[in-house]
Amino acid sequence: MTELLFIRHGQTDWNRQQRFQGQIDVPLNGHGELQAARLAQRLAAERHDALYSSDLLRARQTAAPLAAAWQMTPGLVPGLREQGFGILEGLDAPTIQARHPDLWRLWLQQDADFAPPGGESQRQFHTRVITAVRELAESTAARRLVVVTHGGVLDMLWRTVHGLPLTGLRACAIPNTGLNRLRWAGGALQIEAWGDAAHLAGLAEAD
Repeated sequence: MTELLFIRHGQTDWNRQQRFQGQIDVPLNGHGELQAARLAQRLAAERHDALYSSDLLRARQTAAPLAAAWQMTPGLVPGLREQGFGILEGLDAPTIQARHPDLWRLWLQQDADFAPPGGESQRQFHTRVITAVRELAESTAARRLVVVTHGGVLDMLWRTVHGLPLTGLRACAIPNTGLNRLRWAGGALQIEAWGDAAHLAGLAEAD
């Protein structure tokens, strides 16, 4: 059995603006940096065998305070990047509706096999994520792993555990720097705790 602590990256300006971030290297904003610092304070005394991160900047920046507290070098896992949205990356919904109305209509259909030009379908993304998690869990002797990743990745894990379809909107809360504790046992994922963001209590967000 492998214990897996998955953490969503801290907040970015594009999170607040509700843009499709995808695989563009968007940095944490000031609030996201505070979230990452709170996260490291909470977990400083909690021992783990290895620290991993998506190779995108916002995940690496979130992992950095943890790496300093634990004196670890994060391993980078491209397979746990956010979903690739291709031509839609960097755009918010009103802009997509104006520039790419046909793509927006297809997006709203939530077809698991629809991929924006240059991007991934939900099914391709799911396959990539589960393959990366399986490889992490089964290719290392470490048994307590921490992984800093993205909201879309966590959504794929939630759907997998609960046997939910790849269509439709998210059915779970995924807070920035929230703690999501899972296990990999017998070739399958199990959830022990989800969306724990108690370390952010009282952290006011600047306008």
